[in-house]
Amino acid sequence: MLTGWFSFPDGEATAGDVLALRRVEDVLRRAGVAYDVAWSPGFRPGALHLADLSPARYGHLVFVCGPLHGPQVARLHRRFAHCVRIAVGTSVPDPGSEAVTGFHRVLARDALGAGPLPDLAASAPALPARPVVGVILTHGQHEYGAARRHGAVAAAVTGWLHGKDCARLELETRLDAHDWRLCATPAQLESVLRRLDLVVTDRLHGLVLALRAGTPALAVDPVAGGAKVSAQARACGWPALVAAERLESAGAVELERWWGWCLTSGRVAARQARDEFAAGAGPDGAEELPALLGARERGPRRARHG
Repeated sequence: MLTGWFSFPDGEATAGDVLALRRVEDVLRRAGVAYDVAWSPGFRPGALHLADLSPARYGHLVFVCGPLHGPQVARLHRRFAHCVRIAVGTSVPDPGSEAVTGFHRVLARDALGAGPLPDLAASAPALPARPVVGVILTHGQHEYGAARRHGAVAAAVTGWLHGKDCARLELETRLDAHDWRLCATPAQLESVLRRLDLVVTDRLHGLVLALRAGTPALAVDPVAGGAKVSAQARACGWPALVAAERLESAGAVELERWWGWCLTSGRVAARQARDEFAAGAGPDGAEELPALLGARERGPRRARHG
């Protein structure tokens, strides 16, 4: 039986814990050793749980990763008292505690008086890359009144994203010089956007800044009938746009269609949009300001000589 903090109902499953488990599983599979894994019901509801298994079925208990301390670990020793109990890749904060002394063998990654070993996660089997997706949503824009669909759009988009096999990164276009969690300058945000595979957004600037960074954007207009997000998508010639009404009727289908496009052809289209922005393609209104402000064109000033 393989257990760890990922097995306890009141524990937690960290990425490091799960990768450490994968390392142990890989070693046991190659050695031809059969095993089961006990998961926390909160993390894997449909998997095997400690509360449901019969300890008598097992001759060995292996505790993987994490610190050896606390009553949860101590209870394992009592419940699996007939088993040979081994801890591997663990930290030992108190060598004299029941959580530690209950094991027949402790292969610690760090312990008092023992040299440290590399964490198990470091040598876990390689993982396939997953898309890294920035998510930029707004829950405001009350100026649109009854046409607002922001709550429904956010719920539909985040619910759909929850089921996607991707790395999600919640982002905010609002700058803040005091909150360490937010970017303080446009350059900081753009540096993040450049490193993403895709941006999912219902914000005008979520769309524009993603394209400016050369990153494809899956945009959703959260206003019934279409508003500034739809208008900006047209202005930028960007096709990956889902209307609020379309999201309500065929949301998953539309989102999946544009998701696939953004991660394939959309990569080229986004880089082309970036290059066009950089070249100043198309009027944006700013060039009219000098005339409206009464400015007159001036030639280069001649240097005065004494």
